[in-house]
Amino acid sequence: MKRLLWSPVVQAVLGWLVAAYIELVIATLRWRRENDGPALAALAGPDGLIGLFWHGRIVPAIACRAILKDKPRKVMISLSRDGEFIALAAQRLRIPTIRGSTGRGGPGGSKGGATAFRQAMGVVASGGVMIMTPDGPRGPNMVMQSGPVQLARATSAPVFLMGLAVSPAIRLGSWDEGRVPLPFGRAVLVLDGPLTVAEDADDAALEVARADWQERLCAAQARAETLLTT
Repeated sequence: MKRLLWSPVVQAVLGWLVAAYIELVIATLRWRRENDGPALAALAGPDGLIGLFWHGRIVPAIACRAILKDKPRKVMISLSRDGEFIALAAQRLRIPTIRGSTGRGGPGGSKGGATAFRQAMGVVASGGVMIMTPDGPRGPNMVMQSGPVQLARATSAPVFLMGLAVSPAIRLGSWDEGRVPLPFGRAVLVLDGPLTVAEDADDAALEVARADWQERLCAAQARAETLLTT
């Protein structure tokens, strides 16, 4: 069964179906945003930035792509077979991808990590938005890895954390407790930032930033879930 699902033809079909479904969701979701002023100002400027959200909120994050307007963007997606149809769907949704993951060990800590890290630096340096899931590609769920913090140090780019909540939604039985919004529902986006890391930050300072960002992203996610019920 897995061999069938991983075939190029099936992956292409799955990518098309996912993209078509997300386009329907994008057209029908009603959004509420909180603390989006700083992010909108950064998106309107010429400099690059980094956006982070938990892996389980990939579909809601894609659905709020309108906030990016014409700002160039790329999303990092793992080189795993499971990530293939997600990458194909993202391409169809006009979100170019970088295949790889910085993983737990930073730039060279996982498959394709060094190449992906260099490409991510290029996106930010050229004035684009680098979009990442800091607990991906395999978790643990809502535990931030070091790669995004190291990227922020290497680029001196501002970082924005995104809490995303949707209702009604399908709850997946995956490690990331993923949510797939249903059409004609409600969605909330809570932003926190800009956050930065000093160019000369040592390992201890990076760990302080990583732990702080993890706590803040969890708080933004919790705030989004609360706003969804009010």
